[in-house]
Amino acid sequence: MDYRDEVFLAVAENLSFSKAAEALFISQPAVTKHIKELESKLNSALFERKGNKVYLTKAGKLGYLHLKQIKQQYRELEFELSRLNDDYKGSLRLGASSTISQYLIPSVLAAFHQRFPQIKLDLFNGNSFSMEQKLLNQEIDLALVENDSSQSNIRYLDFLEDEIVVVSGANSVYGKRKNLSLADLQQIPIVLRERGSGTLEVIQHALKKDKIELDKLNILIHLGSTEAIKNFLVNFEGIGFVSEKAIDKELQLKTIVCLNIKELTISRKLRIAIRQGPGNSTQQLFLNFLMQYQF
Repeated sequence: MDYRDEVFLAVAENLSFSKAAEALFISQPAVTKHIKELESKLNSALFERKGNKVYLTKAGKLGYLHLKQIKQQYRELEFELSRLNDDYKGSLRLGASSTISQYLIPSVLAAFHQRFPQIKLDLFNGNSFSMEQKLLNQEIDLALVENDSSQSNIRYLDFLEDEIVVVSGANSVYGKRKNLSLADLQQIPIVLRERGSGTLEVIQHALKKDKIELDKLNILIHLGSTEAIKNFLVNFEGIGFVSEKAIDKELQLKTIVCLNIKELTISRKLRIAIRQGPGNSTQQLFLNFLMQYQF
């Protein structure tokens, strides 16, 4: 691809000349120069300004659609050529929900890089909903999510079992009790993940099966990450819900304890989310690697 095409894609995806300049490590005047040259070559205006905002014109939207496809074809070509010498090259943009990106995927990426050092990896993280949106917007090639709802234009593959456990600070009154009942859950102060979180969605569905509505719980606060919940619990007289895979260190240090609720088990499948339709070779290579990885 021509470098001007790359600059155009960066501006189109950020809808900002300054952000595109930052992403490409060039000056904003250089971005403007490349866009003007491309517009002159295509004899079409690709962007229009309305106030302080930048928008794609009809020609710009058409150009973005085709150049995205061309970029993907170049990536495929690079990958297939590298396979001839078993020297895999290419790039892969991954998205992962918060729990997966912090506690599970780093070791996978390190192992993948060791095996395929010529494949450039980029990891984006956020809650499951935001990662699915990035996937649908073609900002990433695949997403690793922890929710249990599904979108019709996304294909899902299970890759790991997980359990969400009830925890409390070791020095709290609830941490010393060790056992709780479902009735206790509706009285004790609780800290939970934010709306859009896959963990929160799974908790909501599990409680609903026991006829407990989320908005009837004594929720003190919603926090944006599992790390925030764990730190909050240390000085909080209450409980929280987190993935069992996120608390190994805290259990060893005895700063947090797991509580037993006999009537409640919250298990889930961590999943790979892929856009419907044909994938690409680099994506399939990573999928095969992930499915065989020993966690």
